[in-house]
Amino acid sequence: MTLVLAERPKERGASSPSASPAPLSPVTMQLLLGQICLDKGKPAEAFSLFEVASRSGDPRALNMLGRAYERGWGVARNPAAACAYFTQAAADGDGWAMFNLADLYLAGEGVPQDIRKAYSLYISAAQNGVSKAFNMLGLIAENGSLPELEPEKAQDFFLVAAQSGDCWGYLNLARNDLSSGRTEAAIKWFSRALEEGFRDVFKALETLLQDHPDPRLRAIAEQASQRSRPATAR
Repeated sequence: MTLVLAERPKERGASSPSASPAPLSPVTMQLLLGQICLDKGKPAEAFSLFEVASRSGDPRALNMLGRAYERGWGVARNPAAACAYFTQAAADGDGWAMFNLADLYLAGEGVPQDIRKAYSLYISAAQNGVSKAFNMLGLIAENGSLPELEPEKAQDFFLVAAQSGDCWGYLNLARNDLSSGRTEAAIKWFSRALEEGFRDVFKALETLLQDHPDPRLRAIAEQASQRSRPATAR
């Protein structure tokens, strides 16, 4: 079974206050405030900040404005508009824009589906420091979508993603280990996904392992179930 990636806990390409000790530029401040608005459930305010920041032409801001259109944050969802902003940011070398544009081509949202183009963009994203792209490359290989890409290569991509600290890489690497009878290795990587994951990862762990005959894997599923519940439900 191939797992479909869900949203990350932090937005793709959002700035981090610890990214640089230098004084923050106005665009960086706008992007940080936009991320804070997203975290607080205020998408309309986030959209306004991303839109203002994008006027600078900064590829990070263009990427986040594209994310707003892709996800429908404070604006009507419009994958075609998202594609336009991602394309512009990717042309300026933004790795996250390459990743997000690849997602659109993989799904055929806002553009005709083109798995080969998605694959090329994920490669570019990985070359520009987006380690999560390796997990997506693994999924493409696993699905057999490209004749020249052997399904066995999926495990190599998942391993690189996991070694880079990607939670979905942990989970998919473990899933492949488990299906190949490497239970101890699978437990190791499932445990890493549990330790470092977030709600969507926890839900995937629960779904995948809750009925497994190995009690150690069922225990991971139970812990994942507990962690996926809203705080008020615990």
